[in-house]
Amino acid sequence: MRILLTGAGGQLGQELLRLMTNDEIHALDHRALDITNRKAVFEAVERVRPSCVINAAAYNDVDKAEAARDQAFAVNAAGAGYLADAAARTGAAIVHISTDYVFDGRKGVPYTEDDGPNPLSVYGRSKHEGELLVLGSQAPAWVLRTAWLYGEYGSNFVRAILAAASAGGPLRVVADQVGSPTWTHHLALAISELIRTPARGLFHVANAGACSRFELARAIVGDTVEVVPITSAQAGRAAARPANSALASLRWKGTGLPALPGWRAALQEFMKEL
Repeated sequence: MRILLTGAGGQLGQELLRLMTNDEIHALDHRALDITNRKAVFEAVERVRPSCVINAAAYNDVDKAEAARDQAFAVNAAGAGYLADAAARTGAAIVHISTDYVFDGRKGVPYTEDDGPNPLSVYGRSKHEGELLVLGSQAPAWVLRTAWLYGEYGSNFVRAILAAASAGGPLRVVADQVGSPTWTHHLALAISELIRTPARGLFHVANAGACSRFELARAIVGDTVEVVPITSAQAGRAAARPANSALASLRWKGTGLPALPGWRAALQEFMKEL
């Protein structure tokens, strides 16, 4: 397939590049394409004429977004909409990556695609608006909500915990936020397979199961350093996080593709590779 990949310098973008070697990938990072520039987006899509656009670009600093609302919405909402409209104009499909942070976390059990979003933060609201723009466009579209990404590339929670542990403990980690940690390799593989199916629409795509940040940190470091549970209030972050934004899918089975493995198995495999 001929694919235009935005956000190619991010952790998911780099994983997609590593995985999709049999496809013709036109990889653009934020320096090569500013997706908030509508004219530049339309020109890039017209030049490449892809069969599919994969939008892995995002303003994903959840805390900084609170004071940078315009920038967050420009990238996560307007930019996604420009890409979808440009894809529609050239007959391309589009994959857009969204987040569990579109939910408020009050449900108490994993969210499915049928649950209504109620984001708590600027980041979450901007991502939800991006979802609406992509799904409301004329392009054949997949919107994939995922969560707590980690992998070989870029900065992420797993790598941060490993770095902190190497400096010695104890580690203070939030214990009242629950989610679905997801390995970028498994997400990239799911994307690569999904775009070759006739399925379209909104899907939750995350490693199965859920844990707290504290439980995840314990699984990462084992008994090598002490991990101390703290509350979100004690962490003092600028943006509110959902208490339980774990994801489950009612729709993935309909694609005919295998479900993603559990989060513990995924983490163990990643740690072996690392």
